[in-house]
Amino acid sequence: AVVVLSGGIGQAGELNIRWAKIQGPRLVQAEISGELSPEVARGIRLTPKLPIQSVTVKAGILEIYTTKPFRLDTHYYLEIPQISPRFLQPDGILDSLVSDKPLGHQVEKGSHVFRVFAPRARWVRLVLYEQHDSNPGKEYPMIKDNDGVWEFFSREDWFGKYYGYRVWGPEGEGEFFDSTVVVADPYSRAVVTQNHYTHPAKTLIMRDDEFDWGGDSWVRIHPRDLIIYEMHVRDMTAHPTSEAPEALRGYYSGLIYENQKGGLPYIRQLGVNAVELLPAQDFANIEIPYRDSTTWIFNTWNPYERNHWGYMTSYFFAPESYYATGGTMERGKYNGADGRQVREFKEMVRAFHRDSIAVLMDVVYNHVSQYDYNPLKYIDKFYYFRLKPDCEFESVSGCGNDLKTERPMARRLIIESVLFWMKEYHIDGFRFDLAKMLDWRTCREIIQVARRVNPDVIIIAEPWGGGYDPAGFSDIDWASWNDQIRNGFKGWNPHNDRGFIFGEWQGGNNEQSLRRYVMGSLRKLGGQYLSIDHSVNYLESHDDHTLGDFIRLALGEVDEKQRITDVDAHAELTPRQLRTNKLAALALFTSQGAVMMHEGQEFARSKVIAKTVAPDTNWGRIDHNSYEKDNSTNWLNFDHAELNRELLEYYRGLIQLRKQNEAFRRATPENFHFYNSKDPFLLAYQLNHSSGVYFVALNGNPHSSHTLPVPEGKWEVLADNQKVYTGHPRKFSGSEVIIPPTSGVVLHRIGK
Repeated sequence: AVVVLSGGIGQAGELNIRWAKIQGPRLVQAEISGELSPEVARGIRLTPKLPIQSVTVKAGILEIYTTKPFRLDTHYYLEIPQISPRFLQPDGILDSLVSDKPLGHQVEKGSHVFRVFAPRARWVRLVLYEQHDSNPGKEYPMIKDNDGVWEFFSREDWFGKYYGYRVWGPEGEGEFFDSTVVVADPYSRAVVTQNHYTHPAKTLIMRDDEFDWGGDSWVRIHPRDLIIYEMHVRDMTAHPTSEAPEALRGYYSGLIYENQKGGLPYIRQLGVNAVELLPAQDFANIEIPYRDSTTWIFNTWNPYERNHWGYMTSYFFAPESYYATGGTMERGKYNGADGRQVREFKEMVRAFHRDSIAVLMDVVYNHVSQYDYNPLKYIDKFYYFRLKPDCEFESVSGCGNDLKTERPMARRLIIESVLFWMKEYHIDGFRFDLAKMLDWRTCREIIQVARRVNPDVIIIAEPWGGGYDPAGFSDIDWASWNDQIRNGFKGWNPHNDRGFIFGEWQGGNNEQSLRRYVMGSLRKLGGQYLSIDHSVNYLESHDDHTLGDFIRLALGEVDEKQRITDVDAHAELTPRQLRTNKLAALALFTSQGAVMMHEGQEFARSKVIAKTVAPDTNWGRIDHNSYEKDNSTNWLNFDHAELNRELLEYYRGLIQLRKQNEAFRRATPENFHFYNSKDPFLLAYQLNHSSGVYFVALNGNPHSSHTLPVPEGKWEVLADNQKVYTGHPRKFSGSEVIIPPTSGVVLHRIGK
């Protein structure tokens, strides 16, 4: 029987369907426009034939209930008289399938057990390989349970072998099922991958790890005490000036090698208490061939054919194998065959922890790799991804596909990945890339379950991606990158949007906003955060220009179009550049909230595009988006750290200043007393904290110096425009302090 409700049937005009989806076991919904008459409604059919119980329309949404449930492995079409049949995209119906069985490879009661969630597949085969480079493999049919999980059990000894899945499902609109492709397990703990843009991979069957952590556990740091060093595993040692052994450069093991200028010894001397690794979950290193018309996308943008930063994750449980010793990018070669990446990653974490340095991971759960045989695409594109009405991938992320994190089993995968890295690798926290792409329920559950494991876990959002909502993350007790303090002090663009340190205001910033930033950007003061704990203050990250290059360009001492031929001479700071860098650093390290700095910021690293074999006509110019360059453009040149040692020592001093003086980490707005000035680019305040009394003045005016009266009492100088005096503060006498243009000062009261 077909029942059509009167009213709300539609506006007069041609009947159209914007989208049509299967939303429940017996429910179809479609958004329609135009007139749907009762006569036309009675002619509605579903093919393959499925009896219809009712048809209703309300507010432009057509709802159809069937008498029998839909099959998940079948394509259905909505047929309305006078218009073309419309494919019914499976959507809400997929949320009904949930399993709590362990996924991936397990050993249970002496048997190898393999499980993969593929709810719409018609068949799945386990493919076993004797060697990492052997083909074809031996295939075993898997059995599907009622919740969409396919299983296979074996009592044979398969340790040291490799496997993948061959998945086949319904054909038709938007499907990615391909019986010719074998994909590795999305729950792989170790993968061997071949160097090709399709990133062919097999899962290594490993025994339970018996790594000796030596009593290691998480490093527990209060959010406001964090001093984070955002870094790339390879960048810290790949350049010859790191003096790491050539065989270890760019690898996990090289990062923690002791007798070198770079790596962990350098980070230890700098004094930070946390590192944030750019993506180190297995990712697609190689991108589509450059200007090759035989490929499915014509690459005109990446002559390097590489992905260096790692924001194209392939396997959420596996460490990147290219960073293990012996890793290679030689085409056709393999990485990860013996699983050493697992042990070497743990050795790296253990070494940082021995220096009381927390290890955070930059994780990408909003999308997956774009060009490779990503398992989630081939296992069930409709389940794991947000799709347009035409079944193409949504790309709000700008990365080609957006993960549908609100799906129950996608949410489970993300949460289990987070917990896995915490438990298996002792990871202390995470920075979530484009976190606004994650649904709120997933975000809430992440922090809830992670805190059950480690109450001090660090959770940081990049609070944009399809929106901008640092306040929303603060509401659920997540910290986030504070781009507002970055824009206020530094600016957004070196050409036409410069900030306080250049004596300019852009983007609505003013004296009041700068005061708010140094007090922690609290919502009650007009900011975005409920708690100062939630503000992660920074001036530079992997994205966009380095702070050093931003300053070079903003001051007009370097032109973005010029070709730099003497990189060493260019890297050495001029007096104006040095002053501006110091003022920026002083502003950052005296502001309330966690501090993050990017690798090389402490010596004003410049990213000059290296002249390589890649056909990049921009070589010699400053780069603001070096994601594709695994070369000296990105690798830290420690000779440049020596060139700019004065700035490097200034950063080291500020890190110690912040550690030694609790007031710069734990003050509240009530502790601040600001001084009024006719110059909007003079920010001066007295900080009255239980740990001490301080006077801070920052002069962003590049043309005028300021003389300020010093409050009564005996004072010492902790920092000025020359250096930071952490070990032996400089004596101060007199009743006034002079703050030259583009400089700052920090005084500490030592008596009445």
